[in-house]
Amino acid sequence: MNGYLMEILAREIVQSLPQQKKDMYRYVVRREDELARQASTSDEFMSLLIQHAPHQQAADHFHLSFGKFMTEMREIEKEIDRQLEQKLKQAKWIDCSDIMGSDKSDSLDVLYFYFTAGTGSVRR
Repeated sequence: MNGYLMEILAREIVQSLPQQKKDMYRYVVRREDELARQASTSDEFMSLLIQHAPHQQAADHFHLSFGKFMTEMREIEKEIDRQLEQKLKQAKWIDCSDIMGSDKSDSLDVLYFYFTAGTGSVRR
C-alpha cells in the first residue's frame, strides 16, 4: 500500500489512543523528527539519537522510569501495529472511473478510485 496512505491511517490510529498514550507517542515522534531534520545522513541521525536520547527525555517528561516508559511505548507501538494491520485487511479500493465519466478528449488517462478502510461493508 502507498506509504502516504499508511501514514494517514497510522495518524488516525494514534489520534484514537487514550490521551496519555497519545501524548507519550507524539512526544517521542516529535523529538525523533527534530533530530532527523538536523541530520544529513542516517549515521548522523543515529548519533543524534544516542546523544539526545529522546526516550529518556520522554520518560523524564512523563515522570516515569526509563524501563516503565519503554514498556509503555512497546505496548503503544503494538497497539498501533495491530490496528493498522486490521485496517489494511479491511481496506478496499473501488475503481469509480466509469462512474466519474472522465473526458475522453483528455490526453491523460485519469482513473478515479474510492478508498475505504472502515469496518462497514462496501456495496458495489
